Parts: sequence; C-alpha cells; structure tokens
Amino acid sequence: LDPTEVAEKFVWPQFEHFNFGLDWFDALGNDPVRAHQPALIVTGDAGTTCLTFAELSARSTRVAGWFQSLGVTRGDKFMMMLDNEVELWEAMLAAIKIGAVILPTTVMLQPNALASRINRAGVNWVLTNQENVEKFSDLQAHGVDMSDIGLIVTGDNPVAGTHAFIDAYAATTPFVIDGPTPADAEMLVYFTSGTTSEPKMVLHTQQSYSVGHFSTLYWLGVNADDVHLNISSPGWGKHAWSSFFGPWIGEATILSVNYARFDAGTILDVIEEFDVTSLCAPPTVWRMLIHADMGRINTPPRNAVSAGEPLNLSTLEKVRDAWGVTIRDGYGQTETTLQIATTPGLNVPAGALGKPLPGFNVELVDEVTNELIIGSGTGQVALRLDPGPVGLTPGYYRDDQRNLKVFGNTLYLTGDLMSRDDDGVYTYVGRADDLFKASDYKLSPFELENGLMGCPVISEVAVVPSPDPVRTAVPKAYVVLAPGHTPTPESAQAVFAHARSVLPPYGRIRRLEFVTELPKTVSGKIRRVVLREDEIHTHGDQGQHTAQVMAVRTTTQGYGHEYTDTQFR
Repeated sequence: LDPTEVAEKFVWPQFEHFNFGLDWFDALGNDPVRAHQPALIVTGDAGTTCLTFAELSARSTRVAGWFQSLGVTRGDKFMMMLDNEVELWEAMLAAIKIGAVILPTTVMLQPNALASRINRAGVNWVLTNQENVEKFSDLQAHGVDMSDIGLIVTGDNPVAGTHAFIDAYAATTPFVIDGPTPADAEMLVYFTSGTTSEPKMVLHTQQSYSVGHFSTLYWLGVNADDVHLNISSPGWGKHAWSSFFGPWIGEATILSVNYARFDAGTILDVIEEFDVTSLCAPPTVWRMLIHADMGRINTPPRNAVSAGEPLNLSTLEKVRDAWGVTIRDGYGQTETTLQIATTPGLNVPAGALGKPLPGFNVELVDEVTNELIIGSGTGQVALRLDPGPVGLTPGYYRDDQRNLKVFGNTLYLTGDLMSRDDDGVYTYVGRADDLFKASDYKLSPFELENGLMGCPVISEVAVVPSPDPVRTAVPKAYVVLAPGHTPTPESAQAVFAHARSVLPPYGRIRRLEFVTELPKTVSGKIRRVVLREDEIHTHGDQGQHTAQVMAVRTTTQGYGHEYTDTQFR
C-alpha cells in the first residue's frame, strides 16, 4: 500500500503502562505458536547459538533476577558495551524488564570517551566483555571512580573485582516485577556520532521505541516467516531498529553475525546457510557485497533494505542484476525511528528515498525564508510537533537548554535537505552543513558521489570542497579503490574521465586523492568534516604544507599524493 493512504487511517497506539520485555517479548515466549520459533541466532568466530522465543524469554528473566540480586533497580543507568554477543540481547531484555535505562555503547571507544559518557549520564552499571574490560581499569585518571559503579563481564574467565555474567545462568534469585512500567518511562539513552561536537545524549522511552518502531516494521516488511539479518554493530540506534525492536515486533527471527573481521564472502555464506529472507545493511556493506560473487547464492533474500547513508544508483543496479531485488532505502535519525522510506510495494524513481511513514507529519522548510514549502521543492526536512510522532525522542537527556532550542517550536528540524516531487516522493540531497558553493553553484556532495560511483575503479568516494583562490572552492574526491586497482596516474585519469562524462561542468571533480579508507563515525557515516578540515589546512593558506598540516593529514589514511584534472586534459 502507498504509505500516504495508510497514514490517513493510522493512529499511534496509546498506553498508560507498557514494558517491551514483559508485555510483548514474554507474551511471544508464552505463545504456543511462537514459543518454539527461533527468536535469535548469533553466528561468528565462536560458533552459532540459537534461542527460541521461549528460551530467550526465560533466560532474560533469569538474568533480570540476577541483576536485581546485584542491586540493579528501576531507573539505574546501565552502560552496555558488547559485540554482537548473545549476552547483549539477554541483558537488554533483562534491563528493560527491570526498568533500568540502557546506554548502548560501541566497543570502539577509548577510556577518555568512556569516562565522558559515564560522567555525563551518571552511569551506575557497566556490562562489557573480556576484550574491553581493561578500558575501565584506568578511568580514575579521567575523573571516574569505578568503585561506585558495578562492572559485569561476559566470558568464561573470572576478572578480579567484577561480576561474571556467566553466573546469571545458574542464579536462583527470582525476578520481582516492581509494579507496572509507565509507557513514558526512560528506556534507552543513545549517544550521537558527535562528528562536529560532543555527542548528544538522545533519550528514548518504552513508548517511543517499542511503539515508535511500528514505522520501522512497516519499512522492513518482515513477519514470522522471515529470517532477518542486519549488518550492524551495537552501540548506535540502527542496531536497535533492525536487530531488536523492528523484527521482533513483526515476530521474525533475528540473525546476527559476530566475526572479528568483516568479510563479504563470509556474509554471503551466512545468507546461504541460514536461509536469510531479509537483509538490512548500510551502503558501505552493500558496496562490499557487489565486489563479491553475489550470484553464487541459490536463493537470495527476497527483501533488501538500507539506511544510514544514501544509496547510489550504481549499487542499486548491481544488486538488482545479481539478486533480482531492489534495495529499499530508509531514513531516520538517532532522535527518531524511521521517518521516510520506500515501503514494500511502493514504486519510486530510481535513487529516490520514498514517502513519509504513517504517523510522521513531514514538512519541507525553505533554507532562506524558513517558510514551509508547499508542493514540490527542496528544503530542510522537518517534523510537526503538534501532535508529535510517537517515534520521536521526548528530548535530549540532561540538556534542558538544547531541548528548549530544538523542541520549543512547532517544528523539529532534522538538519537534512531533501527534494520532494509532485507525487510526494522525497529524494535525499545532503546534510545542510555538507553542501557547499563552487563558482557560485551550490553543490551536493551526495549527488556528485552518486555520479562518480559508476566508475569501475571506485569502491567508495567522498566529495568535499577544497579551497580555491578563483572559484572559492572546487570539488575534491577522496577515493577508495575497488579491488584489483592501484593508486596510479592511470586510475586517476579514469576517475577524471568518468567525472567529465557524468557530471555537469560546474560540478566536475577538480582534485582527487586516493585513500585506503574514509574517516567514519561508529555508525558507518562518512565524516566529511574531517576531510573538509584537511582541505582547509592543505589549500587554505596558499597551499603551503606545514608540520601542522601533516599532523592533521594523519586523520585521513591516504597515499599522500593529490591529482588535479588539469594533469589529464
């Protein structure tokens, strides 16, 4: 169905009390039809573990009782810093049942960043694994007294001064439900990527994520017959969207991979072995898969979705050629559940994002006048706050000043620019702070990158403005080469030739640098701000390279050579 038609009849469910672990997941665990269906499969270097809804319901309840025996209570702040380990799902469900507030945290963080998060959020408990427990042994130097914080560690080897998670499986302390859980009770606090400033703390409640993810489920389109694989690391919102709430609301089986190193070929083997019917992956992963032998899978997933960064046309076409399935794009933020997407059965122009999800009143705001755009046009995406969507954060945690600024008006501004056509279909243009002017033309990095991705030598690319004394700025491409290609003048010439054939004259790439990888956030989004800063230091001072410049350049893993289009004319 067209989501516009669904939206006319859709009403968000309203609850006075609700607990996702008790009122939904345990209900599935006790349902005679669903109880023995696999709820979670985790496969990786340590082998494969499969738990049914009944088994995971019982195990998470046992863990909840053990947590309570340690002193975990409703409202406690519980940092969880694990890989895709079974214990993560057990602990999250247990904490939700208790009413503790989960702080999902990536294992990539170092002690100074952990200390900042612990202090800002007022963390009471930490759950981590053997590989990362040492990061918490030296936080005193960063202003954190770990003697006030309970530290729980997974794995078979006891760690002095910590609680061993494995003890939970033999625990006999019964779980005690501490009264009904208010639907607006705090459930999760997520830290944003923090690409340009200190990470914001985004609060979500039992209602905003349990009920709010109805929009995510509508996009995923999964049900009890599906095995849904989401390629994602814990610690950011997308993991909860597609590896926890969305699929389980649809009663599907969640499959997760836990390998030390990502390998596209291994992922294809997993898809084949576990009969994956639905695959969700960020654009980076889709680009890696198309360089593997996707055609070797006898029964490819019938459902393919992507979120995190916009997809380019080249990737869409190659996946369609290999599997006969069209990747459906989706857009949301840490602050929200899915806002805009291509839902099952919705036909949109190639490269378009889709339509607003039911329950989200989406507007476009003119960048200059701040007026609402009626009909087709391009502007900043905004959500109406009266009434606000259930899937929108109730506010930033412990940040009244920011809340007043962001939510004190009738619209919530996302900071993302999109165009809207006469049929109400949205297409991503870029972050408002990523767009730049070159020779007085406003350019979207994503649109330029979309054109460049058709070049066979390119695996990944990021375009940023590079200061220029004549044009103010010129587009520069940082390119990660596809397998089999090397950083040579011939490769550069191929990129420039392709750019001249697909990009308008005012948007052509003028500078090029090959890199081994692009700087990214923990959620996989390209940090163009790092590349922009590199360009300012390199070209902003008459191109004089100084020791300071070279120090800054270490943030970009490159080969140290820049090509210009004038070399190949």
